[in-house]
Amino acid sequence: MTFQRRMPILAVVLVLLAAVGVGAVLRASSRADEKDRARDGGPRVSRGAVSLAPGDGGRRIVFRTMAWGPHRDELATVPAAGPGGDRTASGVSCLRFHAAAGTGICLRAAGDGVQGGYRAVVLDARLAEVAAYPLAGVPTRARVSPGGHLAAWTVFVGGDSYAGTDFSTRTSVVDLRTGRLDASLEDFAVVRDGKPYRSADVNFWGVTFAADERTFYATLATGGRTHLVRGDLAARTVTTLRENAECPSLSPDGTRMVFKKRVPGRPAEAPWRLYALELATLAETPLAEERSVDDQVVWADDRTVVYSLPGDFGADLYSLPADGTGTAAPLMPSALGPAFLD
Repeated sequence: MTFQRRMPILAVVLVLLAAVGVGAVLRASSRADEKDRARDGGPRVSRGAVSLAPGDGGRRIVFRTMAWGPHRDELATVPAAGPGGDRTASGVSCLRFHAAAGTGICLRAAGDGVQGGYRAVVLDARLAEVAAYPLAGVPTRARVSPGGHLAAWTVFVGGDSYAGTDFSTRTSVVDLRTGRLDASLEDFAVVRDGKPYRSADVNFWGVTFAADERTFYATLATGGRTHLVRGDLAARTVTTLRENAECPSLSPDGTRMVFKKRVPGRPAEAPWRLYALELATLAETPLAEERSVDDQVVWADDRTVVYSLPGDFGADLYSLPADGTGTAAPLMPSALGPAFLD
């Protein structure tokens, strides 16, 4: 074999050796990085089984882990009594997530990022896909009803922030008992201030379900204002309850709601404060968190809500009493979209 013929072969061998070497370095770097984070007090994440089934593993939190490393964006779990402990990651990745009663909803990329689009995937208790629906935009909110029979999601179809006014959303609800999909709540009849209301600028987002698996609450935006609405899936109607309420979250006992409210004098990009609302009287109470929270809170129990704020790796979780007392407390670093499961 001549020298000229040997050169291409030698070049290929060198490329393959370089690729193997780079891969080994990256794997070693990833392992070292995880060990360093553990030594520094960050979460250690390892692969294992994650279940949404009631009673499977005791009270626990299932969430999207944002910790840097090979399991970033995967659904992970920790015991609710030890949220700062080691995390077990599932291998299932989601951009938005919620779960209840053995059912999960996972909003994820359908292919290569934005170009491939997004899907809403219904998960069973073992995180297996049981149904999927194409999304019309970028995922932003997801919710499962307390009984696990309904799932809702919201996507941005124009703009990318609730803080401004130049955005449009689409909110869908699926009944997993019948397979019926309401692709857009904009198709529902709206009753505003006791009268039928129609407008081309109506938007909905931030669904939360009641225990009857029929009633829901959400945000309706129209005419530059937001409204808390109560919806009826069977009647396909929504009725306004009050103004200036976004991303509601219904308490486990169904009597109270925590939402974000725009407060005058705050910066345009961070306008909100969390409030609690008594549904019987519509009396509201500001919560002790004074930072602007752009999230739909979840209830850890009848007294405590959990929400995200920006963190070093994307988002951190905080807990807060839901009655206006106390102070905000860090719950979990590098985490998003928690579901508290029994």
